[in-house]
Amino acid sequence: MEHQPSLDEINALARRIDRPIVLVGMMGVGKTSVGKRLSALLHIPFVDADEEIERAAQMSIPEIFAQFGEDYFRDGERRVIARLLDGEGASHRKVIATGGGAFCNPETRALILDKAIAVWLDSDVDTLVERTARKGNRPLLKQGNPRETLSRLREERAPAYSQAPIHVTSGDGPHARTVGKVLKGLVKWL
Repeated sequence: MEHQPSLDEINALARRIDRPIVLVGMMGVGKTSVGKRLSALLHIPFVDADEEIERAAQMSIPEIFAQFGEDYFRDGERRVIARLLDGEGASHRKVIATGGGAFCNPETRALILDKAIAVWLDSDVDTLVERTARKGNRPLLKQGNPRETLSRLREERAPAYSQAPIHVTSGDGPHARTVGKVLKGLVKWL
């Protein structure tokens, strides 16, 4: 059984965090689920970048993709993430879940690496296929075979994701196990 950090260890870690924690990785890896649990444990706010993009655009992400295309979406995503990373002090500390392609944009990646703690949540393709099948709001999975698309995207995006200083594998077990791995990665990094 892996050692899970104690409440005292988690509280000590929370006091050391001085910037946003940004979760990056493929769609379906669990960035939102893990992010919400992580933020609750660390007593810092959780922000879903995709929700912030939809709020700013007053459209859903599938609508943005359909009406304006992926390049337009990525530009808006970069601006929203830059805004979320701005600031300092206690209000600056938060957990941010990004969309799967956010960290692949060189400008967005540079911003995150400069102003935040990037954590790459990784999963095997089988886990990603199973998790993404639960939601129908994935524009990049609307065309073709989802397994082939996820395999291709995972391979294409791995070089970008690998630039995150913390790498955690999220398996098919409970998200609490992944949260524990993220906490351990943060302790080592800080």
